[in-house]
Amino acid sequence: MTSVAEPGGLTWVTATVTDPLARPMLRELGDEYAARYGKDAHAEMARYPAAEFDPPHGVLLLLLERGEAVAGGAFRRYDPATAELKRIWTHSAHRRRGLARRVVAELERIAAARGYRRVYLTTGPRQPEAKGLYLRTGYTPLFDTTADPETIGPLPFEKHLAPSRGKR
Repeated sequence: MTSVAEPGGLTWVTATVTDPLARPMLRELGDEYAARYGKDAHAEMARYPAAEFDPPHGVLLLLLERGEAVAGGAFRRYDPATAELKRIWTHSAHRRRGLARRVVAELERIAAARGYRRVYLTTGPRQPEAKGLYLRTGYTPLFDTTADPETIGPLPFEKHLAPSRGKR
Protein backbone atom coordinates (compact mmCIF):
# COMPACT_ATOMS: atom_id res chain seq x y z
CA MET A 1 0.00 0.00 0.00
CA THR A 2 1.30 3.44 -0.89
CA SER A 3 -0.01 6.79 0.21
CA VAL A 4 0.35 10.40 -0.88
CA ALA A 5 -0.81 13.25 1.36
CA GLU A 6 -2.58 16.28 -0.08
CA PRO A 7 -3.25 19.70 1.41
CA GLY A 8 -6.42 19.81 3.47
CA GLY A 9 -5.94 16.54 5.30
CA LEU A 10 -6.78 14.21 2.43
CA THR A 11 -4.55 11.26 1.58
CA TRP A 12 -4.49 9.08 -1.53
CA VAL A 13 -3.91 5.41 -0.76
CA THR A 14 -3.54 2.53 -3.16
CA ALA A 15 -4.96 -0.69 -1.78
CA THR A 16 -6.15 -4.12 -2.83
CA VAL A 17 -9.74 -5.26 -3.17
CA THR A 18 -9.28 -7.38 -0.03
CA ASP A 19 -7.77 -4.54 2.04
CA PRO A 20 -9.92 -3.67 5.09
CA LEU A 21 -9.76 0.01 4.03
CA ALA A 22 -11.67 -0.90 0.84
CA ARG A 23 -14.52 -2.71 2.63
CA PRO A 24 -16.67 0.39 3.33
CA MET A 25 -16.44 1.41 -0.35
CA LEU A 26 -17.33 -2.02 -1.68
CA ARG A 27 -20.11 -2.57 0.88
CA GLU A 28 -21.75 0.81 0.28
CA LEU A 29 -21.48 0.44 -3.49
CA GLY A 30 -23.11 -3.00 -3.36
CA ASP A 31 -25.90 -1.72 -1.12
CA GLU A 32 -26.53 1.30 -3.34
CA TYR A 33 -26.57 -0.76 -6.54
CA ALA A 34 -28.98 -3.21 -4.90
CA ALA A 35 -31.30 -0.35 -3.87
CA ARG A 36 -31.27 1.20 -7.36
CA TYR A 37 -31.55 -2.02 -9.37
CA GLY A 38 -33.50 -4.24 -6.99
CA LYS A 39 -31.16 -7.19 -6.88
CA ASP A 40 -28.14 -8.38 -4.96
CA ALA A 41 -25.33 -6.39 -6.52
CA HIS A 42 -22.60 -7.89 -4.37
CA ALA A 43 -22.23 -10.78 -6.85
CA GLU A 44 -21.75 -8.25 -9.67
CA MET A 45 -19.17 -6.47 -7.54
CA ALA A 46 -17.21 -9.74 -7.28
CA ARG A 47 -17.46 -10.44 -11.02
CA TYR A 48 -13.82 -9.56 -11.69
CA PRO A 49 -10.94 -11.32 -9.95
CA ALA A 50 -9.37 -9.06 -7.33
CA ALA A 51 -5.98 -9.39 -9.05
CA GLU A 52 -7.29 -7.48 -12.08
CA PHE A 53 -7.16 -4.32 -9.95
CA ASP A 54 -3.54 -4.86 -8.85
CA PRO A 55 -0.51 -3.19 -10.42
CA PRO A 56 0.91 -3.10 -12.98
CA HIS A 57 -2.31 -3.25 -15.04
CA GLY A 58 -4.79 -1.98 -12.49
CA VAL A 59 -5.19 0.00 -9.30
CA LEU A 60 -7.66 0.49 -6.48
CA LEU A 61 -7.41 4.01 -5.14
CA LEU A 62 -8.94 5.40 -1.96
CA LEU A 63 -9.14 8.99 -0.78
CA LEU A 64 -8.89 9.10 3.01
CA GLU A 65 -9.89 11.86 5.37
CA ARG A 66 -8.63 11.42 8.93
CA GLY A 67 -7.89 7.78 8.11
CA GLU A 68 -11.39 6.97 6.82
CA ALA A 69 -12.21 6.22 3.18
CA VAL A 70 -14.43 9.01 1.83
CA ALA A 71 -14.08 8.30 -1.91
CA GLY A 72 -12.41 5.85 -4.22
CA GLY A 73 -12.36 3.97 -7.46
CA ALA A 74 -10.39 1.54 -9.53
CA PHE A 75 -9.34 0.59 -13.00
CA ARG A 76 -8.44 -2.65 -14.69
CA ARG A 77 -6.86 -3.45 -18.04
CA TYR A 78 -9.56 -3.50 -20.73
CA ASP A 79 -7.10 -3.96 -23.58
CA PRO A 80 -3.40 -3.08 -23.98
CA ALA A 81 -4.16 0.62 -24.64
CA THR A 82 -7.31 0.99 -22.51
CA ALA A 83 -8.00 1.16 -18.77
CA GLU A 84 -11.56 0.44 -17.65
CA LEU A 85 -12.78 2.53 -14.72
CA LYS A 86 -14.77 0.61 -12.12
CA ARG A 87 -16.33 1.28 -8.72
CA ILE A 88 -16.17 5.07 -8.66
CA TRP A 89 -17.57 5.89 -5.23
CA THR A 90 -18.09 8.71 -2.75
CA HIS A 91 -19.27 7.89 0.75
CA SER A 92 -22.89 8.99 1.15
CA ALA A 93 -21.94 11.40 3.97
CA HIS A 94 -19.32 13.14 1.79
CA ARG A 95 -21.11 13.77 -1.49
CA ARG A 96 -21.31 17.15 -3.24
CA ARG A 97 -17.68 17.98 -2.38
CA GLY A 98 -16.15 17.22 -5.78
CA LEU A 99 -14.47 14.06 -4.49
CA ALA A 100 -15.63 11.80 -7.33
CA ARG A 101 -14.22 14.26 -9.85
CA ARG A 102 -10.89 14.14 -8.00
CA VAL A 103 -10.94 10.33 -7.96
CA VAL A 104 -11.60 10.16 -11.71
CA ALA A 105 -8.82 12.67 -12.43
CA GLU A 106 -6.32 10.78 -10.28
CA LEU A 107 -7.24 7.44 -11.87
CA GLU A 108 -6.77 9.02 -15.32
CA ARG A 109 -3.38 10.38 -14.26
CA ILE A 110 -2.23 6.97 -13.02
CA ALA A 111 -3.59 5.23 -16.12
CA ALA A 112 -1.72 7.65 -18.40
CA ALA A 113 1.47 7.18 -16.36
CA ARG A 114 1.15 3.44 -16.87
CA GLY A 115 0.91 3.87 -20.62
CA TYR A 116 -2.83 3.67 -21.20
CA ARG A 117 -4.07 6.00 -23.94
CA ARG A 118 -7.80 5.56 -23.46
CA VAL A 119 -10.23 5.12 -20.57
CA TYR A 120 -13.45 3.19 -21.03
CA LEU A 121 -16.28 2.76 -18.53
CA THR A 122 -19.93 1.90 -18.22
CA THR A 123 -22.41 3.17 -15.69
CA GLY A 124 -25.93 2.03 -14.99
CA PRO A 125 -29.03 3.65 -16.43
CA ARG A 126 -30.29 4.45 -12.91
CA GLN A 127 -27.20 6.44 -11.97
CA PRO A 128 -27.82 9.92 -13.42
CA GLU A 129 -25.22 11.42 -11.06
CA ALA A 130 -22.53 9.22 -12.59
CA LYS A 131 -23.68 9.99 -16.13
CA GLY A 132 -23.45 13.71 -15.30
CA LEU A 133 -20.00 13.30 -13.74
CA TYR A 134 -18.59 11.62 -16.84
CA LEU A 135 -20.13 14.15 -19.21
CA ARG A 136 -18.74 17.05 -17.09
CA THR A 137 -15.26 15.53 -16.98
CA GLY A 138 -14.84 15.19 -20.74
CA TYR A 139 -16.00 11.64 -21.43
CA THR A 140 -17.64 10.92 -24.77
CA PRO A 141 -20.88 8.97 -24.51
CA LEU A 142 -20.93 5.92 -26.79
CA PHE A 143 -24.74 5.86 -26.77
CA ASP A 144 -27.63 8.08 -27.78
CA THR A 145 -27.90 10.60 -24.94
CA THR A 146 -31.44 11.50 -25.99
CA ALA A 147 -32.71 7.92 -25.57
CA ASP A 148 -34.30 6.65 -22.37
CA PRO A 149 -31.34 5.17 -20.43
CA GLU A 150 -33.50 2.24 -19.32
CA THR A 151 -33.77 1.14 -22.97
CA ILE A 152 -29.98 1.15 -23.40
CA GLY A 153 -28.74 -0.81 -20.39
CA PRO A 154 -25.19 -0.05 -19.29
CA LEU A 155 -24.15 3.39 -20.56
CA PRO A 156 -20.66 3.26 -22.15
CA PHE A 157 -18.23 6.21 -22.19
CA GLU A 158 -14.67 6.75 -23.36
CA LYS A 159 -11.97 9.37 -23.00
CA HIS A 160 -8.61 9.60 -24.74
CA LEU A 161 -5.66 10.41 -22.49
CA ALA A 162 -2.63 12.56 -23.17
CA PRO A 163 0.67 10.69 -22.82
CA SER A 164 2.35 10.93 -19.43
CA ARG A 165 6.01 10.82 -18.44
CA GLY A 166 5.83 9.56 -14.84
CA LYS A 167 4.64 6.29 -13.27
CA ARG A 168 2.92 5.64 -9.98
